[in-house]
Amino acid sequence: MSSPQIRTTVEMKLEVVVIPVSDVDRAKRFYGGLGWRLDADFDNGEDHRVIQFTPPGSGCSVIFGRNVTAAAPGSAHGLYLIVSDIEATRDELLARGVEISDVFHGADGVYAGTDEPYLFGRLRVNGPDTEHRTYRSFASFSDPDGNGWLLQEITARLPGRIDSDATMFASATDLASAMRRASAAHGEHEKRTGGQRDENWPDWYAAYMVAEQTGEKLPL
Repeated sequence: MSSPQIRTTVEMKLEVVVIPVSDVDRAKRFYGGLGWRLDADFDNGEDHRVIQFTPPGSGCSVIFGRNVTAAAPGSAHGLYLIVSDIEATRDELLARGVEISDVFHGADGVYAGTDEPYLFGRLRVNGPDTEHRTYRSFASFSDPDGNGWLLQEITARLPGRIDSDATMFASATDLASAMRRASAAHGEHEKRTGGQRDENWPDWYAAYMVAEQTGEKLPL
């Protein structure tokens, strides 16, 4: 007999991830250097200190400090940062002095080799995904302790991943990228409709951008 399904009605928001570091001030300089927002630095002057940073556009923050976690420094891997333009994000981090890998994608169906654990052993192939598919292009970097971060480019979500009534953009850069993609698609739309100017282009843009975020069928 199957168990009855229970509809979740209470919101449960993931807002904090703890990362283990060995040198709190060094970690503070590193994450501040990424351009992340410093939310808090609580220090009781004795045996406890908590620092919180939030990446731009993120609803989730990271905390680290003194006596915050018993995990070994550098043991946090698989920390994903979702971006809409991986090349632009990588360029900005390079400009900030961050050592970051080249953009790469995984070899389809190949899960062998000795790559970093947070890539699940998948072999890296240099360059972005050849078809520029969403979810498929990556770049990686580590903090001074070796905690591993992974940039993942997502330009369109899989169906059901976003509430269609609550679509939003994390930053002006994300919005601009979405508008550029909509503009290119709208150009093809106008070609199919005889090359005539579409007076209702704002509605078409809005429908396209929401459908792209929610993984629904894109307008033609």
